[in-house]
Amino acid sequence: MKKLVVVILVVSLLALAVAGCGQKPAQQPADNNQAPQPIALKVGHVLAPTHPYQLGLEKFAQLVKEKTNGQVTVDVFPSSQLGNEREMIEALQMGTLEMTLVSTAPLAGFSNKFLVFDLPFIFTDRQQAYDTVDGPIGQEMLDSLSNNGIIGLAYWENGFRHVTNSKRPILKPDDVKGLKIRTMENKIHMASFRTIGADPTPMAFGELYTALQQKTVDGQENPLANIYTSKFYEVQKYISLTGHFYAAAPLLISKSKWDTLPANVQQAIKEAALEARDYQRALVREADAKLAEDLKAAGMEVTEVNKDEWMAAMAPVYKQFEAEIGADVIEKVRNYKK
Repeated sequence: MKKLVVVILVVSLLALAVAGCGQKPAQQPADNNQAPQPIALKVGHVLAPTHPYQLGLEKFAQLVKEKTNGQVTVDVFPSSQLGNEREMIEALQMGTLEMTLVSTAPLAGFSNKFLVFDLPFIFTDRQQAYDTVDGPIGQEMLDSLSNNGIIGLAYWENGFRHVTNSKRPILKPDDVKGLKIRTMENKIHMASFRTIGADPTPMAFGELYTALQQKTVDGQENPLANIYTSKFYEVQKYISLTGHFYAAAPLLISKSKWDTLPANVQQAIKEAALEARDYQRALVREADAKLAEDLKAAGMEVTEVNKDEWMAAMAPVYKQFEAEIGADVIEKVRNYKK
């Protein structure tokens, strides 16, 4: 009898143990006060640490941090540390870089829609440029990048581009004949200088100072802030204020990264991009107002030109690219009114 009682007790205890193993542990209540996961973003550009690109991106980083209560930090890498513009755009596509600030010129290799912005004298003043790129035309261009794995946040500014060289003063378009001029890797830029008799030579911006110093090229074309902050006045004697291209500068983020961000973080980044855009553009305008004199003080000979002559000389480029861009698109941009 005693053995039977013992067996019954053992079986009962085993049954309880098995039942206990099958029970799910009680769920802990959700911690609604848990801090959001930190997010770190890298943004690269090709210009100097003193350029308005850098100062604008530092402002952007500050705004993003404030708007996300410290959840998102942005680290800025100047001077081509993360690659040239084309390489950084490709890195966005692959998801190996989060953000970059670049000129529109290399984007034409990723979306043909951007070609129109590179036509010479398509914009003749800043307000016309701002109205166009900040409006529906500019947004359509940015949206066209989405299929390439890139999200366009806003158009910042590089500015109007001018010609420098080490050979002679350039007053008229004919004066550039035979000069080897570094241009961006953009077929419209190259065609524009070829049209007026120059020998356009594309190369990465990070290689340009050395190429000018070693006389690999005779000259180059860039906005005043680029020329000054990159110290091209040390290796170039002459600057002509041609203003032949206007360079908007889109701030871009990798779509693969963007799609992982919470909606509130996306909104904070969008707001910061627009606020920092206005700050950065103001820096470029202030720089342009004084840098011609600063370059003169640094030893450069500054030449004012008749822009109507340059516009007429480069006009054949419009016909050359009309079929590719679309005559209707060119006219829409030229005549856009806010």
